[in-house]
Amino acid sequence: MRPIAHTPPAGGTVQPSQKQAATLGMTAAAVLLAGSVLLSRMLGFVREAVLAYRVGVGPEADAYAAAFQIPDLLNYLLAGGALSIAFVPLYTRARARDGEDAAARLLATVLGTLGVVAVLATVVLWAFAGPLTAFAFPRFDPERHALTVRLTRIVLPAQIFFVVGGIVRAALMAHGRFGAQAAAPLVYNAMIIAGGLFLAPVLGVEGFAWGALAGAVLGPFAWAVWDARGRVRLGVRVAPGDRTFLGYLLVAAPLMLGVTLLTVDEWYDRIFGGLLETGTIAQLRYGRQLMLVPVAVVGQAIATAALPTLARLWEEGRHAELGETVLGTLRAGVTLAVLCGAAMLALAEPAVTVVYVRGAFTPADAGPVAGVLALFCLAVPGWVTQQIAVRPFYARGDTWRPMLLGTGVALAAIPLYLALGPRFGAAGLAAAGALAISANALLTLLLARRLHGAPALGPLASTVARVMVAAVPAALLARIVRFEMGGLTGALLDGAVGGLVFASVAALGILLLGDDATKRAVRGRSLP
Repeated sequence: MRPIAHTPPAGGTVQPSQKQAATLGMTAAAVLLAGSVLLSRMLGFVREAVLAYRVGVGPEADAYAAAFQIPDLLNYLLAGGALSIAFVPLYTRARARDGEDAAARLLATVLGTLGVVAVLATVVLWAFAGPLTAFAFPRFDPERHALTVRLTRIVLPAQIFFVVGGIVRAALMAHGRFGAQAAAPLVYNAMIIAGGLFLAPVLGVEGFAWGALAGAVLGPFAWAVWDARGRVRLGVRVAPGDRTFLGYLLVAAPLMLGVTLLTVDEWYDRIFGGLLETGTIAQLRYGRQLMLVPVAVVGQAIATAALPTLARLWEEGRHAELGETVLGTLRAGVTLAVLCGAAMLALAEPAVTVVYVRGAFTPADAGPVAGVLALFCLAVPGWVTQQIAVRPFYARGDTWRPMLLGTGVALAAIPLYLALGPRFGAAGLAAAGALAISANALLTLLLARRLHGAPALGPLASTVARVMVAAVPAALLARIVRFEMGGLTGALLDGAVGGLVFASVAALGILLLGDDATKRAVRGRSLP
């Protein structure tokens, strides 16, 4: 994908063709990333199905899920999961104001310095994996603790390649190239599947861990470096006191030090789930993986594609257009999120059966996981809204205020998890997460409105209300459709017919009550 130049003409007047080019570029990137995420999630279904077949719901599954707690924390502290958020606006500004040489120097400094930090932190955490695991999961028995430590030490080095590769991919996206970002999750999931198929019969659950390590090397890192050849000037410069690196840290610090429910909800499920009966962590993991399909396909793809465009609009002083773009992006994203979340809630039982029930994962395990999934789906609109709503802050270089808000909500939500988890088990933890993330999204929108004067909340609320009126009856009717045949065939039939019922009723509701943009989309007409 070739980068598109967006320089306003003299006097600051933006030609319609420029606005259309920006919209088309963002749309093309969003479609590419959405396609990648969809394929990745399909591979994720295969990955989870293989894991369920080999491991099921039990102590090994708990240990495998828990093994990612320390690596995920390292990734978070290095802003590895949000490198594009921290890096793209800075890199874009350096290219626009100081030229390609300054941008290349910034890239080399962040790449080299953060890479060294990642290596050193990995070594320390590898050495202390035992006591850290005991602290995070105090109720694990000795056998489950030992397995978790062993798996943790296998997957820990993957974070080095996630972090370094993430920096390179962020630079590529700033140049308008999204291919490496799209390929990274595909290769990563494919290698975990390969580990489960070819190594797990010999190594057990360790096979999945070795697959994750290989996937991190080949997908997030190697593909990005290969794509950067001749396009992005790569270099390595270790200079922790450099002003460019300190500028990066200033933007990235909230992402490193703060916490939001987009990340810690999964940590809470592992930590508080580890205090409950065996299998709780695994149930939450299996349900979450299905819920994250619409979240990633809609929210992650749209938000990732939007950030470079929003950063460019802010840098060029096109603030009114920035507000309009944010509102349009939110309306489209929330509409899709409500529809996808409602559909998955309605089809939770057949979805769990089709994806998971085989081998060590029995039909008796499906009911609790389906219940968890249904509760998770209530949070899909909140997840998608939050991912999109924070991007205008990041485009302005403001990472502090949304992260302070998110940290406050995440800490305030702990009593909710502590209250609902022991009383309702895995379902209680899922409900706590749904309530907390929905509150976080609403508060982020209110903060953006107060600070930026945008987005306009009236039109957004109207869109949400209209699509809810269409989605709720569709979900209720689709949930009723059951043929009680049992087994995979019955689940496939329930899913197919229920999905058709949902789509038909939801489409009719939107045509009758939806806003103009959604009506045009349902009719298959292009958006303005």
